[in-house]
Amino acid sequence: MARASKPKAAKSLEQRLWDAADASRGNQEPSEHKHVVLGLVFLTAR
Repeated sequence: MARASKPKAAKSLEQRLWDAADASRGNQEPSEHKHVVLGLVFLTAR
């Protein structure tokens, strides 16, 4: 008997934005990447 798989919970917008920021960092210095992260903080602030 096959098990029914549970549907994955959709990621929140905030989590997707943070994941994108992590992926976009690459080899950037943290001092340069802070501009990206700060923009996301203000974007996700409610």
